[in-house]
Amino acid sequence: MKRNYDGEHPPIILDIEASGFGAGSYPIEVGFAADKHNRYCSLIRPFPNWTHWSETAQQIHGISRRDLEQRGGEPMEVALELNRRLNGKQIYSDGWVVDHPWLMTLFFAVNIEPAFQLSPIELIMTENQMEIWDDVHREVIICSEQQRHRASVDAWVIQQTWIKSHYMTQ
Repeated sequence: MKRNYDGEHPPIILDIEASGFGAGSYPIEVGFAADKHNRYCSLIRPFPNWTHWSETAQQIHGISRRDLEQRGGEPMEVALELNRRLNGKQIYSDGWVVDHPWLMTLFFAVNIEPAFQLSPIELIMTENQMEIWDDVHREVIICSEQQRHRASVDAWVIQQTWIKSHYMTQ
């Protein structure tokens, strides 16, 4: 499926950082990039029964469990804010196979439904975009000088990669 891009409304990209990489992991930060003026990011305070923790994951995203306990938003507040900001919209992820389950973990835990649809970004990419994706992604990271591996930054980098690869393959 090819998405028409008018230059002003790029696909909205969502990214999630998590407590680990396997069973028992849960979302600790969620962020999205909608357009050049609309980004969102929030740490998520874990529920007491969310206990899985990976030191390897912590080294990658730089978020400690203490950070979450001190600065994390309440899961219900985070889910409601996502619904408020993304209501009725189609959202994309470059890591849907992990981001979707983590998103559902958050929403299931607070007993509400997402008011938006999360889909794999591959659904709106052409074969040509897929062929150049990794090179363009590396270039966007280098040019942006983004240092943090965090949800909203990652979402923005993915969005910029989609935009640039879209233009390069037209």
